[in-house]
Amino acid sequence: MRSRPLKPLTAEKLMEYALRLLGGRALSIGELRDKLGRRAEKPDDIDPVLARMKELGYLNDVRFADAYAAARLENQGFGRMRVLRDLRQRRVAPVVAERAVEQVFQDTDEAALIEEFLRRKFRGTDLPRAMKDEKKLASAYRRLRYAGFSSGASIRVLKRYAARAEELETLEDGG
Repeated sequence: MRSRPLKPLTAEKLMEYALRLLGGRALSIGELRDKLGRRAEKPDDIDPVLARMKELGYLNDVRFADAYAAARLENQGFGRMRVLRDLRQRRVAPVVAERAVEQVFQDTDEAALIEEFLRRKFRGTDLPRAMKDEKKLASAYRRLRYAGFSSGASIRVLKRYAARAEELETLEDGG
């Protein structure tokens, strides 16, 4: 079954659509611009809608980036690079994203965050015993890197559990 193409929206309807979107969840300016661009009857209607949303206080990338970075750290326990990557995917300007991440992570102990991440992801597992297996060690390292933790800190924490520390050194080179 094919869905009908969505009807292009006039400037007034585009404003209502923007309010509905922002009522559902917070969006960055870039995300809202993309969504409005797909529905706008005239592309020239998009900038005035964005300006009005900013004026009303519904759209603010600095506030969005700060809240998003804090939530990703507190709720998911992700590392700095993952949060930065996610903000960039959400179309936040690089300078705004970097400032938000720097501010949120300034007093964070990355090693403690990694320890907590490992406990959560491998709950019910005897980590020192599991990390004797080279494949599980490599898997843990990859998970840490994907979660946004630095290579050096990930290796330092995993060395606490690994039987042979030299195995971790080869992981850093992609081996």
